[in-house]
Amino acid sequence: MTDAVVPRAEDFDEIAALLALAFHGDPDPDVHEVERPIFEPDRSLLVRDGRTAVAHAAAFGRDLTVPGAQVPAAHVSMVAVAPTHRRRGLLSGLMRRQLREIHDARREPVAVLWASEGRIYPRFGYGSAAQRLVLSADTTGLRLPAPTPAEGTLRLDRPAAHAGELARVYEQARADRPGWSRRDERWWAYVLADVKSRRGGATERRVLLHDGPDGLDGYALYRTREDWPGDIPRGEVQVGEVVAHTPEAYLALWRLLLSVDLTRRLTFPVAALDEPLLRLVDEPRQLAPVLADGLWVRVVDVPAALAARRYAADVDVVVEVADDLLPENTGRWRLVGGPTGAECTATTAPAELACDVRALGELYLGGATPAALAATGRVREVTPDTLTRLTPALTWHRSPTPMENF
Repeated sequence: MTDAVVPRAEDFDEIAALLALAFHGDPDPDVHEVERPIFEPDRSLLVRDGRTAVAHAAAFGRDLTVPGAQVPAAHVSMVAVAPTHRRRGLLSGLMRRQLREIHDARREPVAVLWASEGRIYPRFGYGSAAQRLVLSADTTGLRLPAPTPAEGTLRLDRPAAHAGELARVYEQARADRPGWSRRDERWWAYVLADVKSRRGGATERRVLLHDGPDGLDGYALYRTREDWPGDIPRGEVQVGEVVAHTPEAYLALWRLLLSVDLTRRLTFPVAALDEPLLRLVDEPRQLAPVLADGLWVRVVDVPAALAARRYAADVDVVVEVADDLLPENTGRWRLVGGPTGAECTATTAPAELACDVRALGELYLGGATPAALAATGRVREVTPDTLTRLTPALTWHRSPTPMENF
C-alpha cells in the first residue's frame, strides 16, 4: 500500500466510485459530471493499495463568513475509506497530513466540514460551530401574519434561468450570516444542478422569487413530492434554502411555501437557530424543530484565525490553547480586538482562560458561549470573571448556520 499522493484530474471517476462505495450509493455518471468541475486535485490526497483507490480526502478553497468578516477556509470533503481498509489508520493519516499542509500553506486559518458522524472529527480538533434546526412541519391550519401593502410580488421559475440574480441576492445576505460560504460560478452550477437520481421521488427544483420596490430581494429553492393515501392529498414541500433581504420578502416566501395546494407537510433541514419563522407562525410546535449539527470548524492557525474575525464588544484576554496535532498553536495568546478589528500575538503573560483547540473551533463563529463550554471542562476559567467578560465579545448578533452541504 502506497503513502498518500496528490491525484490527477483524470483520477476523479475512480475517487467518485470510492465515495459511492463508502456512502452506500451507486456510481452515477450524471452526478459525477456535476461534481467534476468543483474537484480540486491539487487539494486532494489519495491512497492506493496496488492500483485500487482505498482512501481519499479533499478540500475546496472558498471564503467563509465569520463574525464581521470573510475568511479563506479549507472546505474539507470527499473523505472516504474503503470497507476493506478500515481500522488501519488511513483516515487518521489523511486528516493529520491535510491539517499540516493547510497550516504550512498559510492561506487558510481555519478548516470546515460536515461530519458524516459526530464522533469522528473531534479527535482531529474540529468543534461543532454552526448548528441547525431540521423542520418537519405539519402545515395543516398553520398560519402566518396577513399580507401587508409593503409586500411585493412572487414569481415561479426554473433556477438555472436566474443564476446571476440568485448569486447577487445570496452574496448580499451572506455578508451578515456566519457559516455561509462564497459561491463562484462553479459552485452556483453545483448548487443548482438538479440530477434526477437525487430527487428522491420529488419534482425538479423550483425557484420562488420575490420582487420588492427595488427589484428582486428574496428567493426560495424547493421541490414538491406527491402523496395520496386513500385519495387524500398529503403532498410535501421540500425547502432547500430561503434567502431574503427584508421581512416582507421573507414572510411572502414562507406564506406560499406553507400553503402549496395538495400538500400537508413541509421539510427544511437547514433552518437557523434564530430562524424568524419560529416566531411568525401561530403554532411553532407544528414546525417540530429538531436540533442537529452542521458546520464543524477546525482552527488551523490560532493567531491568524482569531485576528481575522470581529468581536461584538471590546476584548483583551490571554488564552492558553492546547493543540496536540499542530503544536505551533499550543501556547498563550493575547487577543485584543473589538467591532472594527483585532490582533492576536504570542505572549508570556499569565493565562486568563485555557481551552483545547476543539473548543476554540466551537466558539469561532459565535454560536457557543465560553460558559457553556466551561461546563464541559474543555474551557477553564483561570482568572475569575473572565467568562463573564468574554461572552458579549465572542457571541454575535446573528446565529451561525450552515447553508449547504459540500
